[in-house]
Amino acid sequence: MTQILVVDDVLTDRRLAGGLLSKHAGHEVLYATNGVEALELFDLHHPALVLTDLQMPDLDGLQLVTALKKRSPATPVVLMTAKGSEEIAIEAIARGAASYVPKRALTRDLLETVNRVLAEADQASGDRFLLNHLEEISYHLENDQRLISAIVSQVRRVFHARSFLNDSDSLRASGAIDEALQNAYYHGNLEVDSKLRELSDNSFHRIANERRQQDPYQHRKIRFRLRFEGDVARVTIADEGPGFDVSSVPDPTDPEFFERPHGRGVFLMRAFMDEVKFNERGNEVTLLKRRSEAADSANSQPGN
Repeated sequence: MTQILVVDDVLTDRRLAGGLLSKHAGHEVLYATNGVEALELFDLHHPALVLTDLQMPDLDGLQLVTALKKRSPATPVVLMTAKGSEEIAIEAIARGAASYVPKRALTRDLLETVNRVLAEADQASGDRFLLNHLEEISYHLENDQRLISAIVSQVRRVFHARSFLNDSDSLRASGAIDEALQNAYYHGNLEVDSKLRELSDNSFHRIANERRQQDPYQHRKIRFRLRFEGDVARVTIADEGPGFDVSSVPDPTDPEFFERPHGRGVFLMRAFMDEVKFNERGNEVTLLKRRSEAADSANSQPGN
């Protein structure tokens, strides 16, 4: 059973988040009311993931993220954001948080986000010697979420095996790649409007499932390529959809934009990668990630 630490000074929010994780996903949940208490519990239990509010007394969420990344770079931290905490959340993402969920969307998005982050954080076995000599991975994929999950898992294993990224950077980079693949899947090939995520009728996923069986959407593919070029990993992801006007994408670091359900992927890609470039048509994105400093020592820390 996976152990998760939930940190929030508001009792109702703690109970809501913990209840979703324990009752609906079967996780074991520990609770802390502030950052100081959270660090004490973390040192005792070493949970697999920390879910934390940002605005708390004594030690706030931003300070907690910083402390946890020093203690255990490989342990993912997911933020619970409320209106008014956008700028702190942006800083926390920059300091090492793996993802975030707006508090007003906990019931809808928490389980999916936590399970995805946990899946990305799992260490998979592999031939380390062979992967260390890998130069390029290339796939031509059908629209299938299982294939996307498999690629994200493989990429993280490759980063780890090559000691290219430390565990924290590897988790964040694989998260950015996952977001880019999800965008190619939903918004590129299936042309599902991201604004539908704001609706409560599940129309976003319903339309996506319908279009997987319809022309012209069902025959479209996703092209994925990862290439190592010295100290840079270059990831290119292209879909076969009509593309979009890249200049129309709003600034994802704008606090007013941050809390919206749509646009989250672009923000996380830019936060987690060193460079993000779209082609002119808008159906291809290139993500660049430079080798982590001291990746070898970070990957060999006890408990990682």
